[in-house]
Amino acid sequence: MWLYLLQGIGYGLAAASQPGPFQTYIISQTLTRGWRRTLPAALAPLVSDGPIILVCLLVLSQVPVWLQRFLYIAGGLFILYLAYGTFKSWRNFNLQTSQPDSAGNQSVLKAALMNALSPNPYIYWTLVTGPILLKGWRETPVNGIGFLAGFYVTMVGSLAAIILVFGVASKLGPKVNKALLAVSAIALFCFGLYQLWLGIMGV
Repeated sequence: MWLYLLQGIGYGLAAASQPGPFQTYIISQTLTRGWRRTLPAALAPLVSDGPIILVCLLVLSQVPVWLQRFLYIAGGLFILYLAYGTFKSWRNFNLQTSQPDSAGNQSVLKAALMNALSPNPYIYWTLVTGPILLKGWRETPVNGIGFLAGFYVTMVGSLAAIILVFGVASKLGPKVNKALLAVSAIALFCFGLYQLWLGIMGV
């Protein structure tokens, strides 16, 4: 089991640290709502990944091209929507006021929806981690459970660390906070356009 646990830790760290729309989203939420209100969003993969893993294991390495293209397009549109929301937060940012209040459960649900609409977890669990989980589970369920435990404990912990780091960065001053928010909006916009392009072109 220890081998699968270590693999899960390694892949969980890699999944959390790779720059992407989800990571950019939680950063933008940290800058606008604060790290305390955004921290629950680190749990989003636990909400959205269950059905994704099940689907990917059932159709391992055989995801239809049309479904992958649809996921890219749907995810791209949703990311553009989030980019627009981040842009509005930047435009209306008041250097004299504190961060707006926001319910933690809304942060989790929105982050989970974004993760579910992104093709990245589907591709990741189909081509990378899915085969490892399936092999371990066939050997003994303990191996599969160990892999999942290592993966998600590390991933959630790493996402929480990202939120805390940018939460500290936002305390450097409102001007820095607003600048980081602008960077987040631009990054989300680029990610959204890129995913739309992948879906339309069928890359």
